[in-house]
This record gives sequence, structure tokens and C-alpha cells, in this order.
Amino acid sequence: MSKQSFSDRLIEEFDRGLRTLTKSSRRTQRINPAEALDEKNLSEKEALLSGRLMRVNHAGEIAAQGLYHGQALTAKNDSTLTQMQISAKEEEDHLAWCEQRLNELQTPRSLIGPVWYLGSYAIGATAGLFGDRWSLGFVAETEDQVEKHLESHLQKLPSQDLKSRVIIEKMKQDEHQHGQAARDLGGKQLPPPVQKTMRFVSKLMTTGAYWV
Repeated sequence: MSKQSFSDRLIEEFDRGLRTLTKSSRRTQRINPAEALDEKNLSEKEALLSGRLMRVNHAGEIAAQGLYHGQALTAKNDSTLTQMQISAKEEEDHLAWCEQRLNELQTPRSLIGPVWYLGSYAIGATAGLFGDRWSLGFVAETEDQVEKHLESHLQKLPSQDLKSRVIIEKMKQDEHQHGQAARDLGGKQLPPPVQKTMRFVSKLMTTGAYWV
């Protein structure tokens, strides 16, 4: 089989981006970890909080798709490309689970999701241009920050919202594995100023998605 041309990959990535942003029903590799759990009665205030937290996570998963798709586009090593594609597929499960939970909580998706995707795609593709080791280092740092972010959500969730909790716990486990896989492939540690900038941008994005 002939190797895909760069233009073919661009067309494929454009199609993948559209599907990420528009699909409301998604096929997943894995069963939703909350599927077998009964819905608990949440107060209006609890449901509002859970919905907003899951909206942030849903928007974050859209950003993760953009990041991995962008990095896969500019990956130079086949092993790096393969890992990006594996991680992106698992993140797609997260996106579907979050979307399903938003529907259950009757919470609309974030209006800034497309901005998250396009911005993350550009960042991911740019990181890839600096070489696979820096790109993988960017993945590792991103996943470390996401893991901490998900842990904070576990502390904020209403105690009765077990469905959201098990989804976030599984996502947190996967993010840790993705970060470790990136380090195992030779990801370089990013300079502290870059890490600090990433945290600042993440704070802006999550705050925006919490409210709209």
C-alpha cells in the first residue's frame, strides 16, 4: 500500500475535524464506564454544577482531538504517529462519554468548542514541526496538567453524581497512560516558562467553557 501524501492527510484531517465538532452520536471502542450505573436524584443546583464541569471536560476532549490530530499531521517518526493515533482514538471515547453525560444532565455543549479544536490543532501541528521529542514532551506536559484538572473536578462533583465520577476517574487513568507513553517514546521535558504559559491558557479556556 502506498504511503498517504501530505495533501491526502490534510483532507482526512479536515474531515475528522468536522466529525469531531458536529457528531452528536459516536461509536466508541470501549463501553461507557457509567453505563451500568443508575441515575441518582440530583438537586437543581447539583445538576447545574455537574453539567458545567462535564461541559468543561467535553470541550477539553474536543481540544485533545485537535491537539493529537495536529501532532499526527506533522509527526516524523512512524512510532510517534502511531501513538498519537492510538491516544486520539481513546480520547474520542472520552468525548463520547462526556457528550452522553451532558445529554443526561440536559446541559448544552460549550459554544467555544470549535475555537478549542482549531487552536489546539494549530498548537499540535506547530509542536510537531519542532521534532517528535518536543512534540511528545508537549503531550506529556498536557496530560499531566489534564490529570490534575480532572482530580480537581473529582473534588468538586456532587457526592451523589456517581455517573460523572466514574467517567472522570477512567479519563484520568487514561490521561496518565498517554502522558507516560509520550515520555517512554522520548518526550523531552518542556522549559518552565512554557509549562506556566500552558497552565495560564488552560485556565482561560476552562473558565470560558464552564460558563458558555
